[in-house]
Amino acid sequence: MDRLEIFRNIASQAGRGELVFPANVSASIKLQKALADPDCHLELAAKLVMAEPLVSARTVAIANSAAYNRSGGEINNVRAAVMRLGFRTLNTITTSVIVRQLGRTINNPGMRIKSAQLWEHCAHVAATAYVLTAKLTKADPETAMFAGIVHEVGGFYLLSRTDDFPGLLDGGTEDWMEYGEKMIGRAVLKKLGVPQPVVDAIESLWHGVRVLPPQTIGDVLLLAKELSPVPSPLQRSVVAEAGVGGENLVDDYIGDHSLRELLDDSEEQIRSLTAALLV
Repeated sequence: MDRLEIFRNIASQAGRGELVFPANVSASIKLQKALADPDCHLELAAKLVMAEPLVSARTVAIANSAAYNRSGGEINNVRAAVMRLGFRTLNTITTSVIVRQLGRTINNPGMRIKSAQLWEHCAHVAATAYVLTAKLTKADPETAMFAGIVHEVGGFYLLSRTDDFPGLLDGGTEDWMEYGEKMIGRAVLKKLGVPQPVVDAIESLWHGVRVLPPQTIGDVLLLAKELSPVPSPLQRSVVAEAGVGGENLVDDYIGDHSLRELLDDSEEQIRSLTAALLV
């Protein structure tokens, strides 16, 4: 079976819902479902999170980030972090751990590097989308951050399958964008129970054209992706494709202020939230 045929088979299996997840990812998906149960109360949520070290560390880090710690009071325990963040943000954090775990199961050193870069890219996009949504639109920043975290989840799944199919990405990223991005992405989003508004925003990102000022979460995602200092290793640069340099983009104006001014004013929020997601 040649590489393209393997690619098409993986995409076809994903389209049928036949996804292969490592054991640690399956355990985190169970945690995600438990936290989503309407009967899950604060104390139980804190206990469930404390049982998962990765989720615990990220929950406390995000609760202490500039985006969420507006009072300046530092939190050092999971229960207080859960109280500050709430269940919606907790669901986002759990999903981020699931996405990251897909990359950490990879044995191939080159693919592990790609996975690490992809996660760094997603963290930047998620943090930037959170801040830009709050400042520029009437949409929900929490939804935007969640969309930023999962917008490349299909790519993480593909990278996790490269141990089973060595050489799968030897032909570059064009095959992924042609055969796999949308089909695999949609299947993994469905498996993770991603809400339809988030899926719609990601679909908009796949087909979108930059809109300034952004109106929807899809618009914000595209802008945040262009602004990310770390590109996705699975995609051609959307900035390069548009023939626009990053410096030119940040000099564009939104109302009376340049995008550069807005980003400068939000630098600490974006930096601290990105760092918390990378814990």
